[in-house]
Amino acid sequence: MMSKVSSSNAQMNSTNSLSNADSAPVIAIVPAAGIGSRMGATLPKQYLPLGEQCILGHTLDCLLSHPALDSVIVAISADDTWFADLPQARHPKLATVLGGKERADSVLAALSAIKETNAWALVHDAARPCLRAEDIDALLASRGQFPQGAILASPVRDTMKRAGADGTIANTVCREALWHALTPQLFPASQLQQYLTSALAAGVAVTDEASAMEWAGVAPGLVPGSADNIKVTHPDDLRLAALFLAARRAACEDSR
Repeated sequence: MMSKVSSSNAQMNSTNSLSNADSAPVIAIVPAAGIGSRMGATLPKQYLPLGEQCILGHTLDCLLSHPALDSVIVAISADDTWFADLPQARHPKLATVLGGKERADSVLAALSAIKETNAWALVHDAARPCLRAEDIDALLASRGQFPQGAILASPVRDTMKRAGADGTIANTVCREALWHALTPQLFPASQLQQYLTSALAAGVAVTDEASAMEWAGVAPGLVPGSADNIKVTHPDDLRLAALFLAARRAACEDSR
């Protein structure tokens, strides 16, 4: 853990980064170099079909169509033979970089491609195809309240149990003040790059971008997000995502 002095500096630097935030470029980053082995599929899960296109296609459509996002950088594997065939691959706002073995490696590769020193990085999971534009709006608007950066999240509603080594319940965990971390996660790009690099060098287990910022002494904000912004991890999640997207299409048609 960084010293208290370093932690204070990290928080102060984040606060200072809000200057001209409205005019600063926002770059979306999509780490998509993983294989998604828990799906048990023959191809990476981001390329599994979901309705009329693949999971990643839905994710990119939301990001590329959002007017507040200046560009989208997708980190793909060197062995990726699917991305080039996506219609989104030819979008003028989209660029690619070679990702790494871990999520953090892919995010760092994309951050290294950002040239603007005052940019914000909006990192979103490739396998969250149900992202809503209004959630992106809420996250971007939160920079006034959380100049250090923030994440989309949802409060824990279920009773939480901690398991013992034998597979039985060890105890019930109080769910008060517990949140599920979602994406996108939004931070000043230069600081995220610095703290991700330092955290990895220190051997920290970086499970998301917020965890690297927390390690550096920054306390990211929590912005309530839509409950249907699920991550496709298991086969059942794919069916649930299809239902959410179908319901959204039906609602749009009814409103016309």
